[in-house]
Amino acid sequence: MNNETTNENEITNENEEVNDNTEMSEEDMAQLLKAVHHNGLVALRVHFKDVEGQVLNMEAYGPVFVFHVKTELDQVYSCGFFLRELIARFQSGKDPAAWMASFFVELMKIEGGKTLPKPPASEEEAKGIIDNVLVPLCIEEITQEFAPEKVHVGLAWNEKLGPVFEAGFPAITDGNNVCAFPLHLLLTHLQLNRDPSELLVQGMYNIRREHGLE
Repeated sequence: MNNETTNENEITNENEEVNDNTEMSEEDMAQLLKAVHHNGLVALRVHFKDVEGQVLNMEAYGPVFVFHVKTELDQVYSCGFFLRELIARFQSGKDPAAWMASFFVELMKIEGGKTLPKPPASEEEAKGIIDNVLVPLCIEEITQEFAPEKVHVGLAWNEKLGPVFEAGFPAITDGNNVCAFPLHLLLTHLQLNRDPSELLVQGMYNIRREHGLE
């Protein structure tokens, strides 16, 4: 893609989940996790009756909050959130309850419930998920979102982060015209029942705003 410039802000923001909290004591971190977990439960219980939650620690991204919503038909839907995004949402005043609930409303379009998928047991299995699920999903969602405009989508290599999925606008020839995210981050979103293409779509809308197209 001509005049291609990787938007590294788009790549690195999610990788800062842990870094912002490295100066905190263990006690302060425990209190923070307890508060965020509690706030998440309260927010979701505005919209759903039966809600449970747990805190996982992911080596690459730090604390991840997984909430489970059970319907009246005993169908369970699960979705995960990063610590940093929950803190930002709770502090924003932009109706965190509606925002968190929206992920479950989308999941509930799948009949029978949807718990978190099992993590890939090997690199080969992870590669299969990336090739057969992740990449096709991102390509389809991005091309549909910006149709009929021509978009650039596909895999690439970033010197700092390794394999990435990138997307951009060939028609933009002056300045930044592409955003990219590490494949492992997109795969993590998929494993948390989040749509990984949303990161790329948001990044592309940021590019359009930068160029005065929105």
